[in-house]
Amino acid sequence: MEHGSIERDIHVDASPEVVFEVISRPEHMREWWPDDARFEPVAGAPGELVWRDAETGETMTVALAVVEVDPPKRFSFRWCFSDPDRNGQSLLVTFDLVPTGEGTRIRMTETGFREMGWEIAVLEEQYHDHESSWDHYIRALGAYVARLVSTS
Repeated sequence: MEHGSIERDIHVDASPEVVFEVISRPEHMREWWPDDARFEPVAGAPGELVWRDAETGETMTVALAVVEVDPPKRFSFRWCFSDPDRNGQSLLVTFDLVPTGEGTRIRMTETGFREMGWEIAVLEEQYHDHESSWDHYIRALGAYVARLVSTS
């Protein structure tokens, strides 16, 4: 298996401008992905994503760094750094937004798995974990956008 990149596409009935806000603003992102998100949507800005374990209450915080902010076309960030100071290898997540008539095609791409330097067993485990997580969260993104536009 390749383990090079993960791509997910979803079509939503919302404009690229609305979708861009949903993928690039912490107050929207926390509605479909992490339990909390703290960052400024500005290229170069550091930030954090936080997940809480519902059973134990424990939290996991993952550093991120915003890479590209090009409204309403693209938002990207690096995360899962090999070094806690946001240095070294990391994974790159890119959301590309393409207008389609009355809606938007969202393409999420996550790359950098092979470059992390993980042993093959760790690489396979991380890749499959991210793959199944994105399957869940991309659906959650689509559902959140649908709720958002139905109430506006």
